[in-house]
Amino acid sequence: MIRWWLAATALLVLLAGCGGSVLPQVHDERGRVELARRLYDKRDAALAIDVLAPYSSSSTGAADVDAAVYLLGLCHLQVRDWGAAQADFERLLRDYPESDSAGAASFQLGEAFWGQSREPDFDQEYTLKALDQWMGFRRDHPDHWLAPEATRRIGEARTRLATKLYRTADLYVKLREYEAARRYYRNVLTEYSETDLYGEAWIGWAVASCRMGERDTALAVLDEIEAHFAGTPLARKASETREEVIRYKMRKLVRRSRPNEPPPTPSPSSAPTGGMP
Repeated sequence: MIRWWLAATALLVLLAGCGGSVLPQVHDERGRVELARRLYDKRDAALAIDVLAPYSSSSTGAADVDAAVYLLGLCHLQVRDWGAAQADFERLLRDYPESDSAGAASFQLGEAFWGQSREPDFDQEYTLKALDQWMGFRRDHPDHWLAPEATRRIGEARTRLATKLYRTADLYVKLREYEAARRYYRNVLTEYSETDLYGEAWIGWAVASCRMGERDTALAVLDEIEAHFAGTPLARKASETREEVIRYKMRKLVRRSRPNEPPPTPSPSSAPTGGMP
């Protein structure tokens, strides 16, 4: 009897679980969009995508198709299907440019690109696409409620691009390709001066200059950084780097005065002959 009761209970639980995933009946297209919106708000985007399935094709002629396509794009963002989200927002901007959702779709298209982007050590194609999209959105919709967020995202994208240049420069320092390193540091300084990498690039540029024999130039740059950013971690790093630059030069001088190599063997012509000097 107990075994039968446990089996019956398990069956009821299974049926309840299956029934819980069945979508309510949708009587009209407006009801479909409203249901999908409620599911999206509950972070059940996968079910919302199923509800919006009729809108996945451009053949639908519903009056609110633009709002449905925008919501579909948001759902694809929520489930991290970046490529599908990109297609949704591009479709809305192409087919319904006068839609009330067009401005927000322009911003969200940048989010879809950003989701496909990679970390600074890799190719930055989609980072550049996201940056261009957000800049275009901010230019075309300066008063949109998402404009402040676009400004923040632009800063994030530019910092990633600056980081890639900075890490490339550091790599060239390790490879002792100092001129190439200075070129990449200079790109950070000229193209991304508003990022946090600006001061770091100056320090890197000074180190590369020192390794190229321009010790005085390196020390002058580090002194200026320390004075300009006084009281900050960057100033402390500049001070520590300055000491390293000085020690680096001293090691070179000591090595020349006390070489580790054995002295050269005298040539036969200079060997002593036993006579008076």
